[in-house]
Amino acid sequence: MSSPDLRTLEPKALWNCFADLNAVPRPSKREERVVGFVLGFAARNGIEAQLDTAGNVIIKKPASADRQGHPPVIIQAHLDMVHKAGDGVKFDFDKQGIDMWVDGDWVRARGTTLGADNGLGVAAILAVLASKDLSHPPIEALFTLDEEQGMGGALGLQPGVLTGKTMLNLDSEEDDTFTIGCAGGIDTLGHYEYTEVAHDSAAPLVSIQITGLRGGHSGLQIHEGRANANKLMTRLLHACGEDVAALSTMRGGSARNAIPAQCVAQVVVLNQSQFDERFQREAAGIRAEFSLIEPGLSIITTPVTVESATVQTMSSEQQKALVLAMQALVNGVYRMSPVVPGLVEASSNFSTIALGGGKAEWSSLQRSSVESSKLDVAAAFRAPFELIGAHVRSGDPYPGWSPSATSPILDKMKTIYRELFGHEVQVGACHAGLECGVISMAYPDLDMISFGPNIHEAHSEKECASISSTQKFWKLLTATLASL
Repeated sequence: MSSPDLRTLEPKALWNCFADLNAVPRPSKREERVVGFVLGFAARNGIEAQLDTAGNVIIKKPASADRQGHPPVIIQAHLDMVHKAGDGVKFDFDKQGIDMWVDGDWVRARGTTLGADNGLGVAAILAVLASKDLSHPPIEALFTLDEEQGMGGALGLQPGVLTGKTMLNLDSEEDDTFTIGCAGGIDTLGHYEYTEVAHDSAAPLVSIQITGLRGGHSGLQIHEGRANANKLMTRLLHACGEDVAALSTMRGGSARNAIPAQCVAQVVVLNQSQFDERFQREAAGIRAEFSLIEPGLSIITTPVTVESATVQTMSSEQQKALVLAMQALVNGVYRMSPVVPGLVEASSNFSTIALGGGKAEWSSLQRSSVESSKLDVAAAFRAPFELIGAHVRSGDPYPGWSPSATSPILDKMKTIYRELFGHEVQVGACHAGLECGVISMAYPDLDMISFGPNIHEAHSEKECASISSTQKFWKLLTATLASL
């Protein structure tokens, strides 16, 4: 469902493709419906389409009449999106399309992620493929899978499938910047089994709820100092102590690449007066620390009705060990780049945790533009958990993308940008993960660049995309294709 005026926005071809795309559920690792949508789109437009061995969609379109004989260009975007709903929002991503609306210069979604990351890139490619009057060389459109949960599609790309030597990646989120490098990443996952202890249900069971945080992209926003709900809950548990608040359940975060915006835990209160005093003191300190950057932060407790005779919690020794490990883990910026001023080199995000029933499981994502520091920050995250005997593993690594000293497409697009918009474009690297580095493993000689429209608050329910910036992005894309 979308706002009636969304389809009237310019460029209509792009926004209509985006509206059609956002009617299709497309979570990472379950992209079969959106793959079918793209294949159907190609069939309706009479264009050659195929699936590679990894399930990526490749669509090839011949050159326009005026660009016959020119070398092909690869245009790339990923099909999956982060599915996240806001606090208290009931939304079935498996059955509902994204509900979009126009707010001045911004397109937003009602209560969920918008999917502009990377849906606008996908929609732009579809609009180019369907066009009858655009000037362009032969096009190899590459739609990859599973970018948000491990770069699986790009990692499965095989040599020899594509013939182009230039690639336009449409997965950047600032319209005045060309990206020519990015961080690599690695997941660190943990599992901890613990002994449960039964408490008489007469002891009060309390729910601690941390909500209203900004959350956001764990690469693009990690340097802003946004609060991590899982870490805040850890602080509260540590301040109260296992002798005062016995931990029964804990659940926080929604995706490995999103800063967790909420966390809820249930504790059995063993000493009410001490719990009240310790909890309120720590909560007040947290609120003061984050009053400027997290104005929506809410930390509350509510009583929980117990229907059984007993409530199960962690043993006090294991609770102390786990809480200390979570207190000690590295989260946030790990190292700033000594080469690129203002760029985060390495970071870590404590992404999700689910605890209860005798086991705790958590996920995290470490990023770095330097391979050695990527492994170092992952080891730093693992260390406190390994000390308490938890099972910890790192997996799904993907490489960063090193900037090239000589890039013909960068030089060409800098000139086009200056001629179109009357000023110089910024050029830099980003701390988010882009597929360019992964794709270069199969195609090491590709000349690559990444660009896109202004998208704010990706990976959160506040995600929005600028209409005027999307128009600028489309103008730049079509002018570039006409020059190749």
